[in-house]
Amino acid sequence: QVRLVESGGGSAQAGDSLTLSCAASGFTFSNYALAWIREVPGRERQLVATISWDSREKFYVDAVKGRFTISRDNAKDTVYLQMSSLTPEDTAVYSCAIERWPYGLGSRTLVDYDYWGQGTQVAVAS
Repeated sequence: QVRLVESGGGSAQAGDSLTLSCAASGFTFSNYALAWIREVPGRERQLVATISWDSREKFYVDAVKGRFTISRDNAKDTVYLQMSSLTPEDTAVYSCAIERWPYGLGSRTLVDYDYWGQGTQVAVAS
């Protein structure tokens, strides 16, 4: 079955960098767009970044543009989120998700994603 396992989260200071990884299995990874999503208790889930199935299209929410970079390694069935210049507002549980259909460009709508992982906690102190 489909499985997504995130890692790389932890505690950081403002200005630090972290790189999150999401290892996938159970589907043809290279055929699907992927997304990183973050959630803070009491707030709506936020689509942070997306990458198309062929890596040609990438999207970032305004709050992370210029600071976060999404990438994928199809040989390792892994998607990454490099985060730099972290701020306390980046504190959240970060999860990866798969777009519902193959060969997509990476929808900017959360409902278009399925099979979310358990998430990895990122805590940024000021």
